[in-house]
Amino acid sequence: MRPRSAETPLMQIPAGVWILGFVSLLMDISSEMIHSLLPMFMVTVLGSSAFTVGLIEGLAEATALIVKIFSGALSDYLARRKNLAVLGYALGALTKPLFALAPTAGMVLGARLLDRVGKGVRGAPRDALVADLTPPPIRGAAFGLRQSLDTVGALLGPLLAVGLMLLWADNFRAVFWVAVIPGLASVGLLIFGLREPDHVRSRPGGNPIRRQALRRLAAPYWRVVCIGAVFALARFSEAFLILRARQSGVPIALVPLVMVAMNLVYSVSAYPFGKLSDRMSHSRLLAFGLAVLMVSDLVLAASGHWGAVLAGVALWGLHMGLTQGLLATMVADTAPADLRGTAYGVFNLVNGIAILCASIVAGLLWDRFGAPATFVSGAVLSAAALAGLGWLSATRASPHG
Repeated sequence: MRPRSAETPLMQIPAGVWILGFVSLLMDISSEMIHSLLPMFMVTVLGSSAFTVGLIEGLAEATALIVKIFSGALSDYLARRKNLAVLGYALGALTKPLFALAPTAGMVLGARLLDRVGKGVRGAPRDALVADLTPPPIRGAAFGLRQSLDTVGALLGPLLAVGLMLLWADNFRAVFWVAVIPGLASVGLLIFGLREPDHVRSRPGGNPIRRQALRRLAAPYWRVVCIGAVFALARFSEAFLILRARQSGVPIALVPLVMVAMNLVYSVSAYPFGKLSDRMSHSRLLAFGLAVLMVSDLVLAASGHWGAVLAGVALWGLHMGLTQGLLATMVADTAPADLRGTAYGVFNLVNGIAILCASIVAGLLWDRFGAPATFVSGAVLSAAALAGLGWLSATRASPHG
């Protein structure tokens, strides 16, 4: 039953979820201050080639994908999620000085790998903590709030980096040093501000990856994973949004602001749609998100004019706000409480691989046939994912779906 209270869902969200949201916000400010400048830093300061930049980013993302599944399973085994989340955020924070000190691309590679290990370690335990802390009737709102705060950080980080670069005459290393501050603040807030729920800490841990345990991840969960993977195939890397913006005639210095626009729409929409998911059919809301993604792809395919690109990017951010917290909620609703870490690890791994494959195909299409072909393929895959929702709807994947 839904809680009967005069309080709004936002007021009912546990303090721990707010803390996790602000921890994510601070770390995203720190990370995006660096990541929004890192390719230019490597090329202009370290003299790296574009191939080296791409290789480092590919290796870093692959590392995060591999680590995610093990960290989620480990959090279930230990029945301790906070400690792993602290470790992951601490690794992320401690890599920031390495970027400022890096004399070569090799040190940047080491820092990126450690940073992505940290992301992989913290992701599944953090999402499982949100589910552990929140009662089911407001779980969608809780995931939407955390995602919204996380995206605010992704919005503020590049803006702060641009402002400091203008203030300090393109001093990359000085900006990287400033990025250390919000990173350390996020770790301190998590350590001293969050108390893990007693019912999780007292639960005896078991091996979550043994066959008997994995059998408890039932068909509704795997259907969510499959739909999420098809969805991810339609949502290739956001780097292609930046490439499309470059074709629109926008000055190169302003191209990164495309991501600011996307994250602005994402952050504003994530919580309202998360709250809506607590009252509306999950399948219907996910279908709406896929439809928005399809329209976004078609707009970006149809025209390279800056106005069309801005509209397409805004729609892309809207579909993210519609679906990312919703998919996290659907995983929580279909996985046993003591296997949530493992469930998020598997879900993130499968979806990450799907996005990686989609990005490779998108790049090949872009090089061979041009930008419109890339975005048309995204629209086609969105339609395929929409059709796949019929499979998910055949079984009640959640209390709402």
